[in-house]
Amino acid sequence: MMAQLPGTMKAGVATPDGLEVRSVPTPSPGPTQVLVRVRAAGMNRADLNAAKGAGVATADAFGKPIGMEWAGDVVQTGKDVHTFQIGDSVMCSGAGGYAEFAVAEARRTIRLADGAPTFEEAAALPLALLTAHDAVVTHGQVATGDAVLIQGGSSAVGLMASQIAKYFGAGLVIGTSSHAIRRAKLKDFGTDRVVDCNDEHWIQQVMDATDGKGVNVIVDMVSGKTVSGSMRAAAVRARMVNVGRLGGTVGEFDFDLHAAKRIDYRGVTFRTRTPDEVFEIVKRATDDLLPAVYSRKISLPIAKIFDLSDAKEAHEYMRTNLHFGKIVLIP
Repeated sequence: MMAQLPGTMKAGVATPDGLEVRSVPTPSPGPTQVLVRVRAAGMNRADLNAAKGAGVATADAFGKPIGMEWAGDVVQTGKDVHTFQIGDSVMCSGAGGYAEFAVAEARRTIRLADGAPTFEEAAALPLALLTAHDAVVTHGQVATGDAVLIQGGSSAVGLMASQIAKYFGAGLVIGTSSHAIRRAKLKDFGTDRVVDCNDEHWIQQVMDATDGKGVNVIVDMVSGKTVSGSMRAAAVRARMVNVGRLGGTVGEFDFDLHAAKRIDYRGVTFRTRTPDEVFEIVKRATDDLLPAVYSRKISLPIAKIFDLSDAKEAHEYMRTNLHFGKIVLIP
């Protein structure tokens, strides 16, 4: 039996001037979707642009809730959904999570077992979990004993990638960060060695840590000016995965070095993936990692929690780039 829900809800929506909290209609699930009462929503840097309608046709963006990940309770299910029931606790990825209610495709919805992370912890996980698993396991093909370099190791995806690499048997995980305070915290999240890629000797530090062999897998959240340096720190036949561009979208690329080391260089993004491709990523990640999530062997730190009504303030806090871990909203 479908629950009786309010006709309107509070949500953080996109406007020409950025994020605003407004009253909007409560959504209904489509045939393959679930409607979730949002208990917590994770924030991501892409939300800052989404708040002004970036990446979506203006007419479709303004006035619509933003937010790409959340956790809560299923309150309605679409007619073709048989994998979830009303009352199930779940974490989700999609669109519209900055709200009291949000719809998600059932195939992008992950059940939370008893004793699993709290809603606040779970809301911070989906995107980093899926992105990092896709980079480290599917494309990076991490193997037991591999040396792994995580460029941008203090980002949410970087923290998750380090833990996943260790979980899959990496022998050495090296994380980079330009912030001293963040570097000091990385070893709590699967990182064995930490380097500052602004240090002129960082490549040699990586080579020394690997006995001169270089790293087998590079998961790169930085790109920009660090790409050729990463290739110099790579082993012959290394796998390098371009996940993010925190350091810029353009940089020097040493083609001769790339060829000489026979590096498998791959770019990944969710923006050009089909729904079926995304569903497959969800399946692979949950099959491999849910036990570790439930037992908290894999987790992300929560930097700060804001009430949904203070979502604009939360965005300003994110812009300062002073946080370590995820920022979470509570409706």
